[in-house]
Amino acid sequence: MSAAVWAGLFAGLLVATNLLCQAIAFVRLRRRDRGSAVLAALPPVTIVRPVRGIEAFSRETLTSGLTLEYARYRTLICVADADDPIVPLVEEQIARFGADRVSLIIGDVPVSANPKLNNCVKGWEAATTEWVILADSNVLMPKDYIQRMLAAWRPDSGLVCSTPAGSRPQNFGAEVECAFLNTFQARWQYAGEALGFGFAQGKSMLWNKPFLDANGGIAALSQEIAEDAAATKLVRRAGKHVHLVGQPFEQPLGARSLRDVAQRQFRWARLRRVTFLPFFAPEILAGPLVPALLAAFAAPAFGLSTWLGPLLVLLPWYAAEMALAAGVGWYSSWRMPAALLVRDIVFPGIWAYAFIAREVSWRGNSMKIRTDGADELNAATPAVLKTEA
Repeated sequence: MSAAVWAGLFAGLLVATNLLCQAIAFVRLRRRDRGSAVLAALPPVTIVRPVRGIEAFSRETLTSGLTLEYARYRTLICVADADDPIVPLVEEQIARFGADRVSLIIGDVPVSANPKLNNCVKGWEAATTEWVILADSNVLMPKDYIQRMLAAWRPDSGLVCSTPAGSRPQNFGAEVECAFLNTFQARWQYAGEALGFGFAQGKSMLWNKPFLDANGGIAALSQEIAEDAAATKLVRRAGKHVHLVGQPFEQPLGARSLRDVAQRQFRWARLRRVTFLPFFAPEILAGPLVPALLAAFAAPAFGLSTWLGPLLVLLPWYAAEMALAAGVGWYSSWRMPAALLVRDIVFPGIWAYAFIAREVSWRGNSMKIRTDGADELNAATPAVLKTEA
């Protein structure tokens, strides 16, 4: 067979693999967790929530975590700096819901160059319950948030997580971020977990506190610059698995610039590059660029116009993504095909740049990440470490 025919066959294989992944993710996401022994016990739970600054949905996301329909839980809100503008809002929530429901913890512990992890340490140490959830400030918690986390815990679980489901985009940049978060990243994570390759996600993490404490405590999550990468490796070393909730929890986005979206995606790509290289390297095949180029090269050998080859790749590819989003209740709109296309134009550059760049921007701070996975926060003084959440 000619090179063009081989290229066409490989393009078809990549498209088929993508469609299979979509189908696996769809089945997994449609399967609701029916319960677990942990959920049946209805244990007391502590939610540790690091915050920094006022975000577009801060009031709504914080309030969502204080109105859960679960009898025994307490929220510890952690802020690194007493002068942070989020503090008055937290104090307002304490006055509204009472100190028994929510408390404010001020001051971080610099165990790593990861400012969010540093901001969680005091909250983790203050938690007295067996079950602890580390939850980002921008997670919108449904009423049954805790039940859904506990329901996903299995006998072989070391950690239960939720990926973010992007929602409420207010401009096209945020729609592109939805395209990254939902039918690209969350889809692959759910498909991977269904096949036994679960990875942690730092947005919502349910820990059995005695388990993590026996394996080095929260400081053990500083072994990688990204706490979710460290969590994945810790759980696997212990012979356990990372499992995902039945449906991911929302992260309302608001307005996002394309530049900010690209910067965030680059930071996450670089972190994946240095922490899970064998899994990151093939990510370029997860998008339609390679099969589209191969199809363009192969089309004439099959008696088709060159431009028709990429079209035969993109049509089923994007149709499947849109069907997945609609089928599991993720955000979708008439602009979704354009957002998917922009995502897939941008991603190859992000992927390639992750192999050569050493520096990323993390909430205004410049961070250098070496190829061995170690990290170095520029000017990493205690004052700097206390400005991030």
